[in-house]
Amino acid sequence: MCLRRMGKTSYKRLKGSQSFRQRLLLATLSSTPILIEDIRADETWPGLRSHEILLLRLFDTICDDCLVEINETGTKLKYKPGTIMGGRQHRAYDCGVSRSIGYFLEPLILLGLFAKEPITIRLKGITNDSRDPSVDTFKYVVLPILRRFEVASEGLDLKIESRGLPPSGGGEVILSLPVVQSLTAVNWTDEGFVKRIRGITFSARVSAQFENSMIKAARGIINPLVSDVHIFSDHRSGPQAGNSPGYGISLVAETTSGCFISAETAVSHARAEDVSSLADDEKMDLMPPEVIGEGIANDLLGEITQGGVVDSTYQGLLFLLCALCPQDISKVRVGKLSQHGVETLRNIKDFLDVKFILKPDPKTPSVFLQCIGYGMKNLSRKIS
Repeated sequence: MCLRRMGKTSYKRLKGSQSFRQRLLLATLSSTPILIEDIRADETWPGLRSHEILLLRLFDTICDDCLVEINETGTKLKYKPGTIMGGRQHRAYDCGVSRSIGYFLEPLILLGLFAKEPITIRLKGITNDSRDPSVDTFKYVVLPILRRFEVASEGLDLKIESRGLPPSGGGEVILSLPVVQSLTAVNWTDEGFVKRIRGITFSARVSAQFENSMIKAARGIINPLVSDVHIFSDHRSGPQAGNSPGYGISLVAETTSGCFISAETAVSHARAEDVSSLADDEKMDLMPPEVIGEGIANDLLGEITQGGVVDSTYQGLLFLLCALCPQDISKVRVGKLSQHGVETLRNIKDFLDVKFILKPDPKTPSVFLQCIGYGMKNLSRKIS
């Protein structure tokens, strides 16, 4: 990462640590130098966190001439965006273990859409946890969302090479993004009806029986409501299981209008040993898989009931994609606005000056939104 003084560049002044990831993303896409002050200045451990430093380094990896200056305490950051180059990265990028790979994927994907060259990058770290979206829902929910905005399917892929859970990670994925010159505005308000549910359970360094229990419990909730249900299992051992034991489940409902609604979680603990070698009382540290299966099935039904063309996790991504479209009207429908969704709308207005018109649906909990896109174009890319 390049650390140097910035001269007399004009900076957009911001305060605090909130929305750090989106601020960095939107500053880069809009070529806006930013100055962030008072980053956790009053906390016991002030300044930027390790995952935020790693995010800055990731931006520097795929961009040329990013200029960054951080003060000694980490409470002040100057960032001047560079040119988004993309390309094939020959070295794997280590995302660390304080946040999962999902924390890095959303900004990486949006940057990649407007890079000079298609991106292929290997990311190492935590693939599944209970805090960030997993690599599974990025693969089975986010990639279809991108296709809605006419991102080409060819060359668009997320391959899960190995699983990694907290605390020690050890997972690895390969992200590939195709050439995109511009997005296409959408009129996406038809939620449709659920026609099938697909899911995947995974287990790493624990018995495969954990997955069978999750599947049975989830089916007990879902099968009386939807007949077309398939939940696949992904049991990993050895190097492909990463460095920590655990398990989890992701469920995705597909509707008749091509919407994908998801719910997921992962369970892990701090011990590095194989769970099979633990005493019975130590095994209880892991939440029972039956509880996990039932809980995520109910969460999925809750997301479906809220309405919308995406689930609450991906409202922010949907709004960003609409805002980055050409100067045409996009219309979408979401369920009850999440806190992250509201923050995203504010950040879009702040950086891109794109305003969304909101209209609640009086008959359902959902909300209609429309905007005129920022007009983001990738003039440097050429489609072969």
